[in-house]
Amino acid sequence: PAEPTMVLRLKFLNDTERLARVRPGDTVGALKRAYFPGQEQQVRLIYQGQLLRDDAQSLAALHLAHNSVLHCHISQHSPAPAPTGPHASADPVHAALNVGSLMLPLFVLMLAVLWYFQLQYRHVFTATATTFLAGLTLLFSFMAFTMYRR
Repeated sequence: PAEPTMVLRLKFLNDTERLARVRPGDTVGALKRAYFPGQEQQVRLIYQGQLLRDDAQSLAALHLAHNSVLHCHISQHSPAPAPTGPHASADPVHAALNVGSLMLPLFVLMLAVLWYFQLQYRHVFTATATTFLAGLTLLFSFMAFTMYRR
């Protein structure tokens, strides 16, 4: 006897849905090939909060029932190899907006300005404020050296 078919609801990020007619014996990879031809590498299927990584896994093994919802995410770019440089990014938009690389110089600048004010306006800084500034400088120096030592 022929294997019964069931309908899965493929739900996208923009809340649109698409119905997929499948058999329980079909694999995740076969579903991607049938409904996303040429985009199999960009499609991520999520069922009950779990990313379906194994394309060889059958739909029956996932305990999918008729009318189950699979959330679909389609990335715009195919998966690229890992970035090579310390600040390299596969996406030029993210490379241009990488604020994280500016944090170290920003903190150094802030500490330098605070130390300048501490030395120029010594009468404004209490002993507690000076101790806190020294501790903050030591903590930041320790963190910077441990992070960039690699």
